[in-house]
Amino acid sequence: MKNLNALVLSNNQLSGPIPSALGNLQNLRYLTLSNNQLSGPIPSELWNVKNIYFLVLSYNQLSGPIPSELGNLKNLHYLILSNNQLNGPIPSSFENLRNLQNLFLDDNNLTAEGISSFICNLTSLVVLNLSKINMKGKILQCLGNISGLWYVMMSHNNLSGELPPSICNLTSLQGLDLGRNNLMGAIPQCFGNMSGHLEVLDMQHNNLSGTLPTTFSIGSALKSFNLNGNKLEGKIPRSLENCQRLEVVDLGDNLLNDTFPMWLGTLPELRVLSLRSNKLHGPITTSGSEYMFLELRILDLSCNDFSKNLPTSLFQHLKAMRTIDQTSKGPRYLGDSYYHDSVTVSSKGLELELLQILTIFTTIDLSNNKFEGYIPSIMGDLIALRVLNLSHNGLQGPIPQSLGSLSSVESLDLSGNRLVGEIPAQFASLTSLEVLNLSYNHLEGCIPQGNQFHTFENNSYEGNDKLRGFPLSKGCGNDGHDTYNGR
Repeated sequence: MKNLNALVLSNNQLSGPIPSALGNLQNLRYLTLSNNQLSGPIPSELWNVKNIYFLVLSYNQLSGPIPSELGNLKNLHYLILSNNQLNGPIPSSFENLRNLQNLFLDDNNLTAEGISSFICNLTSLVVLNLSKINMKGKILQCLGNISGLWYVMMSHNNLSGELPPSICNLTSLQGLDLGRNNLMGAIPQCFGNMSGHLEVLDMQHNNLSGTLPTTFSIGSALKSFNLNGNKLEGKIPRSLENCQRLEVVDLGDNLLNDTFPMWLGTLPELRVLSLRSNKLHGPITTSGSEYMFLELRILDLSCNDFSKNLPTSLFQHLKAMRTIDQTSKGPRYLGDSYYHDSVTVSSKGLELELLQILTIFTTIDLSNNKFEGYIPSIMGDLIALRVLNLSHNGLQGPIPQSLGSLSSVESLDLSGNRLVGEIPAQFASLTSLEVLNLSYNHLEGCIPQGNQFHTFENNSYEGNDKLRGFPLSKGCGNDGHDTYNGR
């Protein structure tokens, strides 16, 4: 066993402590014990394995401090300790790990008072993941000197202060995730110039202010652009249309003051567009192009000041919402092996944060605006929709019968409008429908019966004084309007 080169025991159900005798395997180069139920401390004896190159102990229940002796493993290229219960500080001895390329300490109970300056000595680093380790303090200026960095992930910490402009020196950087911290100040304009290599820019839920970068260039690599939950002002930069690989744009919960950026519809890969809770205004007018928002699956424009009629011509595009994918490929999550896109949506009356976005999840939320006029019947063609929320607008006229074709819809909210007439009998065929809210309109007549309608309660219909039938106290009788047999 002393000549053993690799020991790979991941994805078993191993439990108990890591044997300190592993320190006797002095020729070991690869040790992988991830995805088990190992507990107790990391044995300091591992420092005897001087030639170890690859040490992966992630996804266990390891506890106690990280042994400072690991800093003596000068041949170490990969150190992955993610998703354990390790505590205490990051050992300063790690400054000796000059060959280290991948350092993953994320999802632990560490007490990192700041980004230790030793990190800047690790000039071979390619991937650095320090997310969810209770880290405080400022992002170090010297981080910009590690020229080979591809990915930097420090989300879900308590980092503060402004972003150092030296980050713009990282000419190989593909992913920067600093979401859910307390960063403040302006976003350096040079971030737009980085778009030739930067694929992921996530700084959601900070205290960033000022305007968005305006210099996104032709040939941009940017796929995910998430600045949700900051205090950003001004307009949505037109140069984003240069980012032809964009899949996710989330600028929700800011102070942006602009009209609807219809030009984003030309982005051929765009799947998620969230502009919720800003100061966006005016009508949504479409261009004459037939090819707009072809891959869009999540459209959230809620809580703005959009006005006039709902954009019929927009709904004529939305190819991905008009077809249910029957191919054998199956759904996938947006993102890559290092980063998973996330987005906050309203569904079934609740605010939900989708920590991962499944490509089959489709939603349109236009609630809490000033839209008026009729609901376009063409919306019934969006048969892949799972959530449709048009609530709290000034919509009028009858509910289109065509909405009864939304066979995948799970949540339908038309409340708080001025809709009139009867609930379409076709709604009884919506067998995926879990939540229906038609409250506070001017609807009348008999509520359809059968299938999902046996599960809805009074609050689905309150504020419509002329509605009758189950579950309301006013009966409907057998007048031919209270059942639907699908014909």
